[in-house]
Amino acid sequence: MAGDRSKTKKPYTPVKPIGAELGKVPPQAIDIEEAVLGAIMVEKDAIIVASEILKPECFYKEHHQIIFKAIQDLSTRLEPIDLYTVTEELRKQGVLDEIGGAAYIAQLSSKVGSAAHLEYHSKIIAQKYIQRELIRVATEIEKRSFEEDVDVEELLDFSEMELFKVAEGNIKSDTQPISNIVVKAFKQIEEASKREDGLSGVPSGFINLDRLTSGWQKSDLIIVAARPSMGKTAFVLTMARNMAVEYEVPVAFFSLEMSNIQLVNRLLVAEAQIPSEKIRNGKLTQDEWTQLTVKTKQLADAKIFIDDTPALSIFELRAKCRRLKAQHNIGVVIIDYLQLMTGPAETKGNREQEVSTISRSLKAIAKELDIPIIALSQLNRSVETRGGNKRPQLSDLRESGAIEQDADVVVFIHRPEYYGFTVDDNNNSTLGIAEIIVAKHRNGAVDDVKLRFHKEMAKFEDLLDDDAGYIPASITPNYTSSAPVTFSSKMNNDPVDDFPYNPSKGLDSNIPF
Repeated sequence: MAGDRSKTKKPYTPVKPIGAELGKVPPQAIDIEEAVLGAIMVEKDAIIVASEILKPECFYKEHHQIIFKAIQDLSTRLEPIDLYTVTEELRKQGVLDEIGGAAYIAQLSSKVGSAAHLEYHSKIIAQKYIQRELIRVATEIEKRSFEEDVDVEELLDFSEMELFKVAEGNIKSDTQPISNIVVKAFKQIEEASKREDGLSGVPSGFINLDRLTSGWQKSDLIIVAARPSMGKTAFVLTMARNMAVEYEVPVAFFSLEMSNIQLVNRLLVAEAQIPSEKIRNGKLTQDEWTQLTVKTKQLADAKIFIDDTPALSIFELRAKCRRLKAQHNIGVVIIDYLQLMTGPAETKGNREQEVSTISRSLKAIAKELDIPIIALSQLNRSVETRGGNKRPQLSDLRESGAIEQDADVVVFIHRPEYYGFTVDDNNNSTLGIAEIIVAKHRNGAVDDVKLRFHKEMAKFEDLLDDDAGYIPASITPNYTSSAPVTFSSKMNNDPVDDFPYNPSKGLDSNIPF
């Protein structure tokens, strides 16, 4: 019978590590592992140094993993760590005989005279562990790649996720004395004092908003949230233009909803101040062609990098941001919008957990690259059903409370006229007015900032009267008129002779970029 079973059922064959056929063994350093464990039992505070670098699975030999775990347990309970206490702890856990008995523990402690090189030796063990993990991941990727029915997208996602886990689990920031950090803080303050605007972060280009936030700060996660049709994309596009053109800050814009052509068309409309329908159908006059060509020259030269990959995963985003930081030194990342991103495969099916993972990861990327990340977010429908002025609240953030928790700044966009409110409580006109509500500001005050919103141009601007905080009804543009709306610009004074346009000759020879 046993013979029959062996014929019908093939025995399990484990996947061999890459290079096993050549007689290679996984990276390891058994002697150093013994030296580190012995040093921990000899020196009183050695476990503090080792714990910052190592975890039990870093040890190649399973016996050493068990011993290090027992040492960590003693340390957690603030009990002394030496030959006798470690032996007793292993005996209590019922694993003393499994690791070789008290004699093996005594052998470890006798191999080391001091812990002078403990940190260096611990880093060697950690390095060997990372190498083994990379081999494990590579072997699993190789195995899955040979499967006939493998889905390539799932395989890429698995590969990114596993490599990300290895990197994330082993990138540690060293503890620094406060004296070093104080020096950095003073340097940052000195750099801010040299700027005429007095800002310490990346300027948004809106005077009153920058006064409130001092610019978008490095390593901050900024959430810009609103209901549909409030102008979220127009708001961040205007900021991207201001940052790149006015302040020469390289901007990365990830659009998961609109194509790159749609985004650029919006920027062209806002920059050239030509009605959007004319940009779409191309029916421009000679003067409008000239206006478009001249006024978009600065925009074309700006360092704005647009990625319109749909359903972008958090792992793809991290990789792309790292490359853009290394190649172009981007100063800010904008994501439109957060709910369209995809999280790790294990969170699929639980949308709240997936969004929570995405928001945490965005904050981690902002810290890693030391730049602000601005992510758009949808608000839930409770805003529409609520009575009163329908101002959004933090509880309206859609799908996950983790967004509010992870964000350093939460900004809402509210346009009262959208809900039929044409005047505010002080009887000032709300037509063309957008309220930028800073509802959460981890390192500063919360307040409201009012901006002018040009609906026809999908563009935000500072109010004409910053002190009053509103536009008088007498100068509010009439957006209901069918006639084209044109606004003055400082670029009207730019010379146009250098960029003549002749429609009969086509675009290529006339656009100066």
